[in-house]
Amino acid sequence: MKIVPDTSVIIDGRITELIKMGKFEKVDIIIPIAVLAELEHQANAGKEVGMNGLNEIVSLQEFKNEGKIYLHFYGKYPTEEEYGRIDAIIRDVAEETGATLLTSDKVQSMVAKAKGINVYYLPPLHEKKEPSLLKYFDEETMSIHLRQDCVPYAKKGKPGNFKIVKLRDKKLTEEELTEITHQIIEYVKRDADSFIEIERKGVTVVQLGNTRIAIARQPFADKFEITATRPIVKLSIDDYGLDEEVKQRLSNYHRGILVSGPPGSGKSTFAQAVAEYLYSLGAVVKTMENPRDLQLIEEITQYAPLEKNMELTADILLLVRPDFVVFDEVRRSKDFKVFADMRLAGVGLIGVTHANRAIDAIQRLIGRVELGMIPQVVDTVIHIVGGKIEEILELKFTVKIPHGMEEADLARPVIIVKDFYTKKVLYEIYTYGEQVIVMPVEGEERNPLQKLAERQLEYIIQKYVDAEVKVEINESVANVYVDEEVIPHLIGKGGKTISSIEKEAGVKIKVYPLLKKAEIVPNIVKRKKEIVLKVGKGYAKRMAQIFIENEPIFSGNVSVQGDIKLRRQSKEAKKIIEAIASDKRIFVKII
Repeated sequence: MKIVPDTSVIIDGRITELIKMGKFEKVDIIIPIAVLAELEHQANAGKEVGMNGLNEIVSLQEFKNEGKIYLHFYGKYPTEEEYGRIDAIIRDVAEETGATLLTSDKVQSMVAKAKGINVYYLPPLHEKKEPSLLKYFDEETMSIHLRQDCVPYAKKGKPGNFKIVKLRDKKLTEEELTEITHQIIEYVKRDADSFIEIERKGVTVVQLGNTRIAIARQPFADKFEITATRPIVKLSIDDYGLDEEVKQRLSNYHRGILVSGPPGSGKSTFAQAVAEYLYSLGAVVKTMENPRDLQLIEEITQYAPLEKNMELTADILLLVRPDFVVFDEVRRSKDFKVFADMRLAGVGLIGVTHANRAIDAIQRLIGRVELGMIPQVVDTVIHIVGGKIEEILELKFTVKIPHGMEEADLARPVIIVKDFYTKKVLYEIYTYGEQVIVMPVEGEERNPLQKLAERQLEYIIQKYVDAEVKVEINESVANVYVDEEVIPHLIGKGGKTISSIEKEAGVKIKVYPLLKKAEIVPNIVKRKKEIVLKVGKGYAKRMAQIFIENEPIFSGNVSVQGDIKLRRQSKEAKKIIEAIASDKRIFVKII
C-alpha cells in the first residue's frame, strides 16, 4: 500500500499515531518535496506548526530505520509562484504514483475524489490527550511560567493578592519545552474549541479552551519560553457592589466607556461581567478581541481580527448591528481609531485598555482622537486595581477659562474630568499653543460667587434641619454633608423635602454623611467568601482604622462604594466574626 500524506496529517501527528497503533504496517509512505518545502518555510518563519511538521517527518525516519515503514520523497521544490498551490501539487503526486492520498482536510479530500484519486480521509478525533502543561493548573493557579534552563513556577492567588510558587526543583530543558509545544499544537489542531490566535516569527499565541498560551523562541525571545494564563475568577456585576447610577451608565448605549488598569488587575473579568449583565437586560452583545480569551456565555459571539485587521471586524459588526460591543484590548493607535469610529457610529462601546491611573487611559486617546471629539468617544473611565473598582471618572466638554488663567480672552474649549461620585473636578484638558495640557486642578480655590452660593444653600437647608451642614458646589451639582442620622429627615418621605430644597435653590443636590473623626459603627455583611464593612460613600477613598473594643485590628482603604472588604479566611475577618459572636463593640475611625 502506498500513501501520500498532506501537510494537515503531518502537522497534527495523525500519521505517526496510526503507525504506533499498528494500522499502517510496512506501508510505503511517499512525502512530496512540496510538503517538506512548505514545512521548512513555516519553520523558518518561526511558526510552531512548521516545527511540529518537521518533527513528525523525523519520527517517520525513525520508524523507517526500525523497519516499520518504507519512506520516500518525491517531486521537486516548488517555485515561488507554486507556493499558492501546494495542495494541488500533493494531489498530483498521489495521482502520478498511484498512491492513496491521506488527509484530514475536508476540502482537499473532496477535490481529490472529484479527480478520481483514492483518498483516505481522517476526521477529527473525539478523544484528545491534554497537553502535560495543563496538569500544573489547579483552582488557585493564575498562570504557569516555563523557561529554558530555569525552574518552572506558577502564580497562585487572585489579582492583587498572589504568590509565586515553584513547581519543581529541576530546571527545564529545551527538549522538554519542545515536547510540550508539540503536544499543544497537536491538541489545538484536533480540538474544535481551541485555535491558534497569533503566529509570527518566533512567537505563537494559542487559545486552548479557557487557557491562553504564549510560546516564544529565538530570535523573538532570548530563550525558549512558554507562558500559560487561565482565569480563576468569574464574577457577576453584583459582585462589584455597583449602585444603580453606575449600572444605568453602563447600560446606556449612547455612552463610550473605557475599563482601565495595570496588567493582571481584573479588567477583563469586569468586562465579562458587564457583557453578561447587558445581555441579561435583553441587549445584543458582541465582542472584539485579540486574542479571544474572555470567558462568556454561549449567546455572546466573540470576534477576532478579520484577516488580521480589526477595522474589517468593525465593518462586519456594523452590519450585524449589536447594541453593545466589548473591545478587548484597545492598545495600538489603529485600535483607538476603530474604537472612535464605532462609537461615533452609535454603537454602545466598552473598551479595555492598560493604564496605571484612570487619567492615563484618557491620555492614551490624545493624538489618536481629535481633542474635541474625546468626550463623545469616551465619557466614562472605570479604573480597576486588584480586582476592585478604584476610581470612576466622567468627561464633559465645555468652553471656559482654564484653571490658573485669569484673562477672559484666554477662554477655550476644555475637557473637564470629574470624579463620578463627588463631581469634583480633578483635571482639565486643553490646548495651549501647539501643546495639549492635562492640568490637575485638585485644591482649586473657589471663586467668591461659588462661596456665596454655598453659604446660601447652607442657610436654606438649615431651615429644614437643625444640624451642622457643609456644602460643596461643583458645576451644576451640590454635595451636601450632614450628620448621618439627619439624612432621612433631610430627604423626606418619598424625597419631598430634598425636592423642595432643590426647587428653591435651583441646583441638583446629593446628600452624604458628614465626615467626622468620631467613631463610625459599620454595617457588617457576611458573605460566602468575604466580610464587608459598610462605612458609607461619604468616606470613599479614605484611609480607615478598624477597632474591636479599643484594640486596633487593621487599617485599610474605603472603596468608592463606601465599603471595606476582607477575605473571609483572613485572620482579621475571623477576629471580626468572633467579635460579633461575643457581642463586642466594632467601630471604624477615619485616619
